[in-house]
Amino acid sequence: MNPHIELVKKYLADPTSVTKAELKANKDAAAADAYAVYAAASYAYAASYAYVAHAAADAAYAASYVKRYEELTNVQT
Repeated sequence: MNPHIELVKKYLADPTSVTKAELKANKDAAAADAYAVYAAASYAYAASYAYVAHAAADAAYAASYVKRYEELTNVQT
């Protein structure tokens, strides 16, 4: 499994388990990876800073990109 997606999934499962610094580093590193991976990492990072209403939407976008990545790579966890 992609390590960037794994960190996003960890964040989605428990936002307190990942620091903002880890999310930023993940977002920056994922920029060189596939777009779905980058988008998931970016939305997870954005969700960590967003207001409550926006955080839920950003987390939902991150989850949708994780699902899309899994569909494209035929990886299920």
